[in-house]
Amino acid sequence: MDSEALRKYSALHPKPAGLTLQYGTAGFRTKAEQLDHIVFRMGLLAILRSKAVTATIGIMVTASHNPEEDNGVKLVDPLGEMLHPSWEEYATQLANAEEQELQTVITEICQKAAVNLNKDASVFIGRDTRPSSKKLSQSVIDGVQVLGGQYHDYGLVTTPQLHYMVCCQNTQGQYGKATLEGYYEKLSKAFMELIKQSHCSGESQRHLKIDCANGIGALKLSEMKPYFPQEVLIHIYNDGTKEKLNHLCGADFVKVHQKPPGGLDMKPNERCCSFDGDADRIVYYYKDTAGHFHLIDGDKIATLISIFLKELLAKVKQNFKMAVVQTAYANGNSTRYLQETLKVPVHCVKTGVKHLHHKAQEFDVGVYFEANGHGTVLFSKAAETKIRQLVKEEKDDEKREAAKMLENMIDLINQTVGDAVSDMLVIEAILALKGLTVQQWDALYTDLPNRLLKVQVADRRVIDTTDAERRALTPPGLQEKIDALVKKYKLSRAFVRPSGTEDVVRIYAEADTQENADALAHEVSLAVFHLAGGKGAPPQP
Repeated sequence: MDSEALRKYSALHPKPAGLTLQYGTAGFRTKAEQLDHIVFRMGLLAILRSKAVTATIGIMVTASHNPEEDNGVKLVDPLGEMLHPSWEEYATQLANAEEQELQTVITEICQKAAVNLNKDASVFIGRDTRPSSKKLSQSVIDGVQVLGGQYHDYGLVTTPQLHYMVCCQNTQGQYGKATLEGYYEKLSKAFMELIKQSHCSGESQRHLKIDCANGIGALKLSEMKPYFPQEVLIHIYNDGTKEKLNHLCGADFVKVHQKPPGGLDMKPNERCCSFDGDADRIVYYYKDTAGHFHLIDGDKIATLISIFLKELLAKVKQNFKMAVVQTAYANGNSTRYLQETLKVPVHCVKTGVKHLHHKAQEFDVGVYFEANGHGTVLFSKAAETKIRQLVKEEKDDEKREAAKMLENMIDLINQTVGDAVSDMLVIEAILALKGLTVQQWDALYTDLPNRLLKVQVADRRVIDTTDAERRALTPPGLQEKIDALVKKYKLSRAFVRPSGTEDVVRIYAEADTQENADALAHEVSLAVFHLAGGKGAPPQP
């Protein structure tokens, strides 16, 4: 390690005094002007990680659905997964080290993680469309070069595209070609093959309006348009030419405010969807003839995909284990529908994509989605091999046809991470194959009315939870109080959990009517305020 170069470059990316940040599920995220030293140091860390695992590591500069003024950075592990939890700690250590400690911290990480500095290292870099992203990705490159690593800068890409590239590179092309053309070709080919198998007399042309959150999704969808078949007509809105990223638009805005984004005119019963700022989340929605807005969130997306996959799995007659993984935020009626009507096992895990992804890996077919629209499907190696073999060798027409559909689904789904573009194509293909309208999809089940609230507290650590965050262990008496409140309402449940980033406690409640869900949420928020050290004035109904 060249200590002189490290000192020189580190001085060009100084750490503001007193600033400490934590590497969380989404990496580091804060105001863009506070990130220069962080991204430089993540360039260093990516090289260490690459040397430790002898593979290419990804670095994405993005703050996803945050306001345009923010930015962030996250690392991508060799198979396109999120950074290993043990390395999240190293990331936090390195980010918060004072200038003069930098070399010592790097040496410590090398010792703890058995990093051989003489090994080769390579990094793939991507960024979103924020005004600050280009300069920040240049700082990443400085970090990479100080430790003598190779890099490939993909420039503007969606977050899932970078995850995809990293996976392609480290599987020696087995997962696909590590280029944007490779990504577009693989997805569009699988999509067209699926659509070809559609025998239903649905609409011959499929119109879809897409709100791209004024972000990277618009650029990449435009690039992908030539690869789509004639039957698919996508209309891009909020393409970033006029308005600010994520401002009054995007998947997060639509989900939180339960209303359509600005910049998109909806006619009754038109199918519409929204991506978030870095295109790793998607939600669908429409307006009915009476003008009411209907949101189709991650729970309903998971349900549609599960129905389709379950039918195909039944046809190929293999003993594949399928399950859906949700968090406590999943609507109670989605869980009921999956378990009771579809008879698919449902598992609940802690909030955070890494927990869902990890659990989904336990099954032959693991479907996971967060209610916010981030999710994907994972196929076990054994299941994938068997399905591809059936396509080649199965004599029975129906079985072979079903196996072929499953094979195309495997190729269409981005298994590394939730991907708005890939998920959109999966949904569009299923709706076409099943001849379903957006209204029929929505009518599978009706969401239970719910309410999300948050209460400011002096210290969020006073709340400790268990049972995938559905029950509070501390402070004493809080869970008993919640249980008593829940008993007052029909079809109700409620839970509280500390925020991962700020001193607030998040509250979720659902019940048979909106009025009851609101009342329950308010009563639980009062209980949290009084028992968990609320700050300021008590919550008002």
